[in-house]
Amino acid sequence: MLTGKHVTVFVTGGIAVYKAADLVRKFIKAGAIVRVAMTESATKFVQPLTFQILSRHEVYTDTFDEKDPNNVSHIHLADWTELAVVVPATSNILAKMAHGIADNMVSTTLMATTAPRLIVPAMNQNMLENLATQANLETLRSFGYTIMEPDTGFLAEGYEGKGRMPEPDKIAEAAHQLLIKTSSDLPLKGKNVLVSAGGTIERIDPVRYITNDSSGKMGYRLAEAARDLGAMVTLVSASKLEHPFGVTVKEVQSAREMQAELMASFDEANIVIMAAAVSDYRPVNQADRKMKKTDTDIQINLEENPDILATMGQLKNKQFLIGFAAETNDVEKYALDKLKRKQADMIVANDVSKADAGFNKDTNEVIIIQPNHKPIHIDTDTKEAIAKEILQIAINNLKL
Repeated sequence: MLTGKHVTVFVTGGIAVYKAADLVRKFIKAGAIVRVAMTESATKFVQPLTFQILSRHEVYTDTFDEKDPNNVSHIHLADWTELAVVVPATSNILAKMAHGIADNMVSTTLMATTAPRLIVPAMNQNMLENLATQANLETLRSFGYTIMEPDTGFLAEGYEGKGRMPEPDKIAEAAHQLLIKTSSDLPLKGKNVLVSAGGTIERIDPVRYITNDSSGKMGYRLAEAARDLGAMVTLVSASKLEHPFGVTVKEVQSAREMQAELMASFDEANIVIMAAAVSDYRPVNQADRKMKKTDTDIQINLEENPDILATMGQLKNKQFLIGFAAETNDVEKYALDKLKRKQADMIVANDVSKADAGFNKDTNEVIIIQPNHKPIHIDTDTKEAIAKEILQIAINNLKL
């Protein structure tokens, strides 16, 4: 979402200014084009040169420093901005924004821009809790601005309290979500996407289980791609990967747990993506204590797990159903057979025996099988890129 976006970071005079430098770097790394405006107070903490080097753009500090006779600098910057991030937002700038005071480069530009605003308050706890500050924050919320909640921790004054600026990663995520929220042209806006990910676990006893090599990376990239296309995403995960922001995650272990969570969200889903590697079998009996080694061989009896994809294929009405097929040979043949047996709308098949595809890899190579369509071969690429292609094909089929 941040790729190619014009982001202006408005820096005001708080001790957390040093974190704003890292935030600028993170925005640029995410693909944004970043410009920085600073109050005079902010320049007392960090020199404008720091932000100039990071952003590769001149830093705006003076309303009357008009270098281009064809443009009024604060209006030009205001019009250029597609996302305004005020960080750290001191009590001073909050008061000015709430009451329409425009007396420096930062406050004047913020008054003129129509871009979405992400405001990141950071100050002493007593200043934050002051009735005037709280009233100003409520006023800004009533304007439709997005206000991040300050963190609690060790403050500059030497004691614990609320008022710390959130870490740059967290702010970048909030900016990402704000752009999704305020974009009106995303193809999955208002749609529900249900994704499963990871390899399920079937317990033998409290310390042993049956599973597979799936990491969940493909499912997580699909969930993130659907989120960035505007969807409301539910991810049912048997993976230990870090939860993606802006996605509802439901953690499970076994196939039956996964089925229960998926079916709870199935009716509302527009697109269902079964990227999880679900165990085909489970032990008939699960020991409640660790099984001790004996001098004889043991036998573990297995029974079949529910076929979640086939069940969904029988129940679907509005849902576009996508399944995955992890194969080691005859990939297209088995994928086509799975498409028919499971009554899916698409099967994404890959050869997991390849070095750069399949389980635990950051890249993949897939074949997309659909009814009455020629197979689509997607060469080796990142799982992020492949997830976007899979969703675009689904969108084209749904004519969204």
